[in-house]
Amino acid sequence: MVSALAVACNEAPKTVHAIDPANLDTSVSPAENFYQYATGGWQKNNPLKPEFSRFGSFDVLRENNQKRLNDLFAGLADENVMPGSVEQKISDLYRMGLDSVRLNNEGAAPVQPLIEKIQAVKDRRGLVETIADMHSSSDYPFFGAYVSSDLMDSNSQILYLSQSGLGMGDRDYYLDTTNVRLKEGYRNFLASIFGLAGIKDAEKAADDALAVEDIIAEASWSSVELRDIQRQYNPMSSEDLVRQYPDLDFSVYFRTLGLNSQDKLVVMQPSYFSALDSVFATADVGQLKNYLLGQLVQGACGALGDDFYDAYFEFFQRQMAGVQEQKPRWKRAMEIPDNLLSEAVGKMYVAKYFSESEKGKVMKMVENIRQALGEHVDSLGWMSDSTKLKAHEKLNAFVVKIGYPDKWKDYSSLIINPSLSYYENIRNAARWYVADNLSRLGKPVDRSEWHMSPQTVNAYYNPTTNEICFPAAILQPPFYNPEADDAVNYGGIGVVISHEMTHGFDDQGRNFDKDGNMVNWWTDADAAAFKARTAVLVEQFDEVEILPGLHANGALCLGENIADQGGLRIAYTAMQNSFAGVHPEPVDGFTAEQRFYLSYATLWAQNITDEEKARLTRLDVHSLGENRVNVTLRNLQTFFDAFGIEEGDAMYRPESERVVIW
Repeated sequence: MVSALAVACNEAPKTVHAIDPANLDTSVSPAENFYQYATGGWQKNNPLKPEFSRFGSFDVLRENNQKRLNDLFAGLADENVMPGSVEQKISDLYRMGLDSVRLNNEGAAPVQPLIEKIQAVKDRRGLVETIADMHSSSDYPFFGAYVSSDLMDSNSQILYLSQSGLGMGDRDYYLDTTNVRLKEGYRNFLASIFGLAGIKDAEKAADDALAVEDIIAEASWSSVELRDIQRQYNPMSSEDLVRQYPDLDFSVYFRTLGLNSQDKLVVMQPSYFSALDSVFATADVGQLKNYLLGQLVQGACGALGDDFYDAYFEFFQRQMAGVQEQKPRWKRAMEIPDNLLSEAVGKMYVAKYFSESEKGKVMKMVENIRQALGEHVDSLGWMSDSTKLKAHEKLNAFVVKIGYPDKWKDYSSLIINPSLSYYENIRNAARWYVADNLSRLGKPVDRSEWHMSPQTVNAYYNPTTNEICFPAAILQPPFYNPEADDAVNYGGIGVVISHEMTHGFDDQGRNFDKDGNMVNWWTDADAAAFKARTAVLVEQFDEVEILPGLHANGALCLGENIADQGGLRIAYTAMQNSFAGVHPEPVDGFTAEQRFYLSYATLWAQNITDEEKARLTRLDVHSLGENRVNVTLRNLQTFFDAFGIEEGDAMYRPESERVVIW
């Protein structure tokens, strides 16, 4: 889930309306279109800027964070930083990203040695060695390889192999005939960057690369299939792997990566790897080399001269997402150190912008919400007592992380050398990360590790550690406002907290026990009852037409939609419990219940292009903001009661058609 928490800061605090009347569109009845009523004013007052394909409440915070980080980086650039320090690494990366003169003078030169290396490959063995070398630098043609927790033994770490290598990101862009225009645009993009890179016969090379991606797409699992965690857990040994997929030559692959034979690894999509093995047995080596060149060069576009980024922008941003204008260079430059040295940047960020006093306040809300979720579990008529007992065990075992990690990542061995090109430095940093990941193979899981940086405006639930995490940057309005009343905060950060807790019990999270192991703790009858309810939720979202002929994908977004509904219901209960029998008076003419739902809707205020709506509907496991509000709320009687919504109103859903899961 991409969610939210609160940042208190050392800057002079800004006064932020708890419920800002300017966000509303009172020309629309809340009973007809609640999303428009609650956010229409916000949409009018925040027109989509040409550098965005969508812009919403999350983006307001991200924009503010980018300015903060840019100020921090610019300050480093003005100081004498110690060579080898994280400050030097951040500052040099930032300055190299800003240096357009050098980038344009170097042009394609930084990537030329790698292009020549691919072009020199003579046979399939050389192809496998090249793939392994690209994987060691975070380019993942054909498939991906990474170390993570063993789903069946959450304390140990094993190797996973997964499908990868589609430039447009999802197989349907290649297979669905409605995407012909986009597919042609992608082919032209490849031809353009091949030409810029000096690759001979760029048109043929682009045709070859796309032909290989078409074959990969045919074999790839769909985005919905990729949500089936249990089906993707297919353990085998290295010997089994070599025997099952002989033409991929995994012995050479592992040797090139420096990995020993493994008693246990996981192949996540066996049918994909079978198809890929056949490709390696029969495909033309030259065609496969052109595919590798396509993967390499498009991955380098952001770190080369402006011509490369212009080509990347024209297809991936303008054509695919509807963006009209490139981000200013400073934003692109600051993103690189923010990503590559994320915890070092986070340490700087929290030192200046995060107040420790907020951690205690948020933790109190977490415990109130944990109690409310327990009450909801107890009230479920469709769940047996034995499964409820296991649910309580898991709920009580939740690990809560707020603000920033207790132990910071050590970047001392990561080298940033300004005498090398920007691209070489980024690639070397990526190689460092891959080596760090592979070094964990066979080692115990570090449960203190964070999977988001403190400056990230987001939140997450991790099933293998049974933890919920709320970085510092999400702890600010509209998610969390220390000056606001409880109703607003429970409708904001309270729903975010509840949402992440509910992920522990969604269609994926429910497959893991309190220790993070993929264990079935449900009775057959309870599992069937759960699936019957989630099927209703899938149908509700499938009914929504996003654009003419394009419907929402309820199965793809099921986990997030379960968590949205659970988050609302549980946070609402926690809010009512917090009143302790003393109901607050209305504020600005709105009851506490109304303010709760208005606060929730504000989280998803957004303007968005049609191109981005289409792209996200195909790729994103989150529903579009409007549907996270309107479709979800139509299942909640407390929402109907708050705004007097009755049968005949557009927002009303008959009780017989509603679904309640948690």
